[in-house]
Amino acid sequence: MLVVGVMSGTSGDGVDVALARVTDRGGRTSGELLSHATFPLGTAVRKEILRVAEGAAVTAGEISQLNFRLGEVFAVAVVAACKQFRVAISKVELIGSHGQTVFHCGKPVPFLGKPTASTLQIGEGAVIAARAGVHVVSDFRTADLAAGGQGAPLVPYIDYFLFGDRKIGRVGLNLGGIGNITVIPAGAKAEDVYAFDTGPGNMVIDALVSHFTRGRKRFDEDGRIARQGQCNERLLAELMKDEYLLLRPPKSTGREYYGAAYVQRLLKMGKRLGASPDDVVRTATIFTALTVVDALKRFVVPLVRVDQVIVSGGGAHNPVIMGQLAAALAPAAVMASSELGVDADAKEAFAFAILAYQTWNRRTGNLPRATGARGGAILGKISYAVAKKKN
Repeated sequence: MLVVGVMSGTSGDGVDVALARVTDRGGRTSGELLSHATFPLGTAVRKEILRVAEGAAVTAGEISQLNFRLGEVFAVAVVAACKQFRVAISKVELIGSHGQTVFHCGKPVPFLGKPTASTLQIGEGAVIAARAGVHVVSDFRTADLAAGGQGAPLVPYIDYFLFGDRKIGRVGLNLGGIGNITVIPAGAKAEDVYAFDTGPGNMVIDALVSHFTRGRKRFDEDGRIARQGQCNERLLAELMKDEYLLLRPPKSTGREYYGAAYVQRLLKMGKRLGASPDDVVRTATIFTALTVVDALKRFVVPLVRVDQVIVSGGGAHNPVIMGQLAAALAPAAVMASSELGVDADAKEAFAFAILAYQTWNRRTGNLPRATGARGGAILGKISYAVAKKKN
């Protein structure tokens, strides 16, 4: 089956589209990444996503409109990607769309007299199905929450699928907007794999860069700004007091924690400590790397031998982050997932192509030890495309 995976991460910086060939071998899913493309989100759409995700006052109507608008955006990206891949859209049998997260509360909090956990990813699957003429699986996270999990992380299923090895202990590290790790012991079975969010990925760095450049830049390309600055040790020490780092897994986080309010507090601390803009970006970049190091040394290394850390997501392109990880995690080898044949920018979109296939075949797609769910869950909801009449 040819399956397209669509991903728009918490950074809201673009739409990733991956084309995969997925097969069934004796009840075991096998997948091959064929092609990958990224399309930028328009300025107005991205601005609205961030406004909603940051908890600004919005109406139900605005969220509804954005849900449908993003469905159109994702459909356009799928059609454009297929043209770029030179694959007829009629050959694609299924689309897996993660959607755009605008709210995530993985742990129950008091709400109307009862502890409640919830998550919301928008980008209407029915719209994608209607425009592309392909069946769509979307809204993956809710089933895991309903089963008592945190709805995140879900990519560990694919990390195990891609990187499991009989002899090598590996950690899959994804640095998108949020950082998350998947721990895959040597010779692990699926039930041995666990995962959790480590803290900010690129989210805080991106926000600082946008602030200091007045919106001219969305991210620190190749870590150029960070390389011009010096780490402010006092600021770094304050950041490392973050209470989230002490929480035991399973745990998940998002823009609700590391969003605009967090960045404003960081900016105030930087100003109070006399840190220049370049120094603040450098310090936040080091902090991002050290949250991963702290998570590994606190919750992983005492239990599991780690031989390799395999990095994907935008953070894999930041030499400051990669250098800090390599220095702090030696003798474990730190490498980009591309070194093992998986494009660092494609893994999450590829993951949702695989997860969509699992759902289509009524198979579970979560790892309970990663999300905290009571058991396996069939993820997502299916929007069926109406067959086109032949003339």
